[in-house]
Amino acid sequence: MDAEAQQTERDRSSDPAVSEEISATEGAEGRSFFAFVTRVADWLPGGRITLTVLFCLFSLLLLTRFVIQPFEIPSGSMEPGLRIGDRVLVNKLAYRFGAEPRRGDVVVFDGTGYFGDADYIKRVVGVGGDHVVCCDRQGRIEVNGRSVDESTFLYPGDEPSEVSFDVVVPDGTLFVLGDHRGDSSDSRDHLGSPGGGMIPVDDVIGRANWIAWPLGHWTRLERDDGHARVPAAEGWAAGRITPAASGRKTADGVHG
Repeated sequence: MDAEAQQTERDRSSDPAVSEEISATEGAEGRSFFAFVTRVADWLPGGRITLTVLFCLFSLLLLTRFVIQPFEIPSGSMEPGLRIGDRVLVNKLAYRFGAEPRRGDVVVFDGTGYFGDADYIKRVVGVGGDHVVCCDRQGRIEVNGRSVDESTFLYPGDEPSEVSFDVVVPDGTLFVLGDHRGDSSDSRDHLGSPGGGMIPVDDVIGRANWIAWPLGHWTRLERDDGHARVPAAEGWAAGRITPAASGRKTADGVHG
């Protein structure tokens, strides 16, 4: 009986009628889709060319909404690395799926409610739990007890900060600074404001990965070694000591 049952199964699987029925169904679905596309193209002015253009625009909209978005740099707050008029490509998936901003990353964030009603671009100096101090005996910023070498990106002639601060970054937030410290309104300027100058991680739009324009300035934005060597935050108590804000204000939001 076993042999008979197996033979029956083989006969059913090789039945030409069954095979033809499956093939016919799949073919009908394919023809139905292409027929729909053809009807849409016939309805649109310009036909298939217009349909192709609309498809490309829709794909571009999805790309900029969920994956990569270009931003224009409107001020010198991130010089010398990012200049006025540069276009950067921001990776909007960089901090999804469990990833978090790291020290040294250049990020774009929504500053509404604490920086201003605009998007801003800054470098992450401290993440949740970090103890950030300015300055050590050599005039450098210190994070978790380690002095940070910022010479590779700091604007020539700038001090790491003309404003002294000693802060502990609350969990879920970031302490950010511009590379052109003398021309940047950043966390230092909002120490006494709501939020203490800290940027909620949830308000980060993404990480700036590339300078895409002008072509002569095309380059990938890498995480600097100075921040990469900072040890993880351990044993720092919650809370911070904040001096009065310096009052420096510059229009350094970014344009999407």
